[in-house]
Amino acid sequence: MPASDAKTVLAGLLCTAGLDDKALGDATLPGSEPALPSSFATGTAAQATVAASALAAANLWRLRTRKRQHVSVDMRHAAVEFRSERYLRIDGKPYEEYHDDIAGLYRCGDGRWVRLHTNLPHHCAGLLALLRCPHDKTAVQRALEGWQGEALETAAAEAGLVVTACRSFDEWDEHPQGRAVASLPLFTIERIGDAPEEPLAAAERPLSGVKVVDLTRIIAGPVCGRTLAAHGADVMLVTASHLPSLFPLVVDTGRGKLSTSLDLRQTDAREALAALVRDADIFVQGYRPGAIAAHGFGPQDVARLRPGIIYVSLCAYGQQGPWANRRGFDSLVQTASGLNAAEAEAFRQSEPRALPAQELDHATGYLLAFAAMAALARRTKEGGSWHVRCSLAQTCHWFRHLGRIDGMTCPDPKFDQIADYLEDSASGFGRLTAIRHSAVMSETPPRWVRPSVPLGTHRPAWRQ
Repeated sequence: MPASDAKTVLAGLLCTAGLDDKALGDATLPGSEPALPSSFATGTAAQATVAASALAAANLWRLRTRKRQHVSVDMRHAAVEFRSERYLRIDGKPYEEYHDDIAGLYRCGDGRWVRLHTNLPHHCAGLLALLRCPHDKTAVQRALEGWQGEALETAAAEAGLVVTACRSFDEWDEHPQGRAVASLPLFTIERIGDAPEEPLAAAERPLSGVKVVDLTRIIAGPVCGRTLAAHGADVMLVTASHLPSLFPLVVDTGRGKLSTSLDLRQTDAREALAALVRDADIFVQGYRPGAIAAHGFGPQDVARLRPGIIYVSLCAYGQQGPWANRRGFDSLVQTASGLNAAEAEAFRQSEPRALPAQELDHATGYLLAFAAMAALARRTKEGGSWHVRCSLAQTCHWFRHLGRIDGMTCPDPKFDQIADYLEDSASGFGRLTAIRHSAVMSETPPRWVRPSVPLGTHRPAWRQ
C-alpha cells in the first residue's frame, strides 16, 4: 500500500481526538519521504504525531486568548527527534550504550526467531533463571535450542519477563491479540466522572499553570511528559530509588521536568502522591496494567481524589485480548506484530530487521500528549474527568497502515549531519546537547524552561 500523505494522516488524528479539522489550515508540513532508511513511513508518522500535539497546544492557546497561530513541522527534523536519545551528548561526549550483552535476536530450536529484552536487571536475571544458563550470549543460544519460539514467549510472559516470537503480518493478524488490537481505535478519550467546567485563563503559553503528574519510564510515557512540558506545563516526574532506569533516557526525556522520588509501597509516599494529584490537571502512568491501581491510583481512584483530572494510561498491547496484561517494549511489539519480518523482507535480509527508530515509543508519546490536550480542551467546555488510553500495539497497527515507501537506500542521519536540529543547555548532568523540539509555533514556541536533573532531585510539592 503506498504511503499516506502526511496532511491526510494529520486530519485523521484530529478526527479521532474530536478536534476541528479547520486547524489543518494552520499547519504546514514541509519535507517528504524517505526521512529514515526504512520501507515504512517513519517520517510521516513522526511529522503527523508531532504536528498533532502542536495543534492541540495551539487549540488550548486559542481557547485561552482567542488567537490562532501557525504550526510548522519539518519531516526530517521530526524523524530525527524520534531518535533523540541517539544524538544526546553530555559535555560533548556520547553516552555509553545501555543495551545488555545478551539482549537481541536468537533462533529457537524450531527455527523461529525470538527477541529477548534484558536491558533492565530484573528482566535479565529472570530470563537467565528461566533458561538455566549464565550471562553469556553463546550459552543463551545453546539454551534456546531446546525451546520452541512461541513456547518461550508464553513461559517468559507467565514469569513476568519480556520475550516475543517474531511473526509475519499474516501470523499477527490471525493471532488473538492481533485481532483484539485491530478492533481498537488508535486511542480513546473517555469521560469517567463528573466535574464542573474549568476554563483556562489567558496565559503566555498553551499549558501555563497546568500541572502534570508523570509516573512513566523508558521512552513513550516520558516523551508525553516532555512534550507537555515543552508547551508550558509543570511536569512532576515521580519514580523511586528501587525502580531501574536507563540513564541516557532519563537525561533526554527529563528536559523540562521536576523530579521526585516516592516509594508507593510506603504509606507516607502514597499520601504525598495524593497531595500532588489533588492539585494536578493531568496524571500519566505507564506501568504494567494494574500496578498503579494496586497502590490506590487507578483511574476512578484518581478521579475521586481530583474531579476533573485527565488520566492517561499507556500499556504495551492494548486493554483487550489475551495479552492485555503483558509487559512489553517497542522492540518487542515490533517483533511480535510483523514489522521486523516485513522490514527484513524489504531489505532482502534473512534476520528480522528493526525499524531505524523506536518509532512506536516516540509516536505513542506524542499521541498521548495530543490526546491529553484534546481532553483538557473538552474539560474547559464540558467539565468532567477523562481517561485517555493508548498502547504501543495500537500505534503499531496505525503505523503499519500508513503504507510503505522506497526508503531502503535513504542515508542514516549521523550526528554531524543534524547540527541544525541541536540545542545546548545546562542540566543536572553537565552541558547537554540534544535535539530541540521539531514543532515551530508562531506565537508560543515550544521550549523547556527547566533543566534535566537527576531522579529524585525535588521535593514532592508543586512549589519548590
